Amino acid sequence: MSLDLDNLVAIDVHTHAETDGCGHYSLPDDLRAGADKYFGAESGPPTLDEMAAYYRQRRMAAVVFTVDAESALGHRRLSNDDIAAAAAEHDDVLIPFGSIDPAKGKVAVREARRLVTEHGVRGFKFHPSLQAFWPNDRAVYPLYETISELGVPALFHSGQTGIGSGLPGGGGIRLKYSNPMLLDDVAVDFPDLTIIIAHPSFPWQDEALAVATHKPKVYIDLSGWSPKYFPAQLIKYANSLLGRKVLFGSDFPLISPDRWMRDFDQLDIKDEIRPLILRENAITALGLTAP
Repeated sequence: MSLDLDNLVAIDVHTHAETDGCGHYSLPDDLRAGADKYFGAESGPPTLDEMAAYYRQRRMAAVVFTVDAESALGHRRLSNDDIAAAAAEHDDVLIPFGSIDPAKGKVAVREARRLVTEHGVRGFKFHPSLQAFWPNDRAVYPLYETISELGVPALFHSGQTGIGSGLPGGGGIRLKYSNPMLLDDVAVDFPDLTIIIAHPSFPWQDEALAVATHKPKVYIDLSGWSPKYFPAQLIKYANSLLGRKVLFGSDFPLISPDRWMRDFDQLDIKDEIRPLILRENAITALGLTAP
């Protein structure tokens, strides 16, 4: 990769590829519209070229991924290969993650290995509620074993999701799968695997803090919420025990980094902690340089 780490002001570890630019989207129309309404999304989904230009203008890098939930949603995913190819064209700002439906079993394992070894993918995104699986289900363990062996992180959605919010029955999305305490088992059984718990984990914030404090390779990203709504205990831990375990993430395009940064500037975060959250912790968690 050609990231110029010295000149980046921040690394956004949580952004979404939502369109292939040819009329296909990462989510079915009803779920996508519901999420946009929930977040008050500021614009329609950008292409990856547009996303790269946006982050380049801000001297930021961005981890970008889709969510493969084909089994649960019956909706064709965006291509991991296409995302990796676009990131390769913009490797000064885009860091590709893959997403593979855990229900795909041995096929998932083979794809994970291929994406890392042949396409330079730097990690994997899971969304337990959208993909309808328990993160500590041992049926998924061969996939985690492969990801751990490849030495790249696994990032898991946690807590409530805006996807399905307001739809009858929440669009069929079950929140129970995204309790971060379920990741404690994964952290125990795969101690070399870097795990990123995405989002302030409402209503399970304390569980996320406990796991991240207890397990050395578990991080928390701060995406999906405006910082002005962060729980007090999350800010307290970010300023102390988890100062080196908390990561900047926006959830772009649902929340823009501009909005996130404006609100983050108003938080009572120690001066020495701010650069860790915005950049340094991501460098370590993503293995961009030797820790």
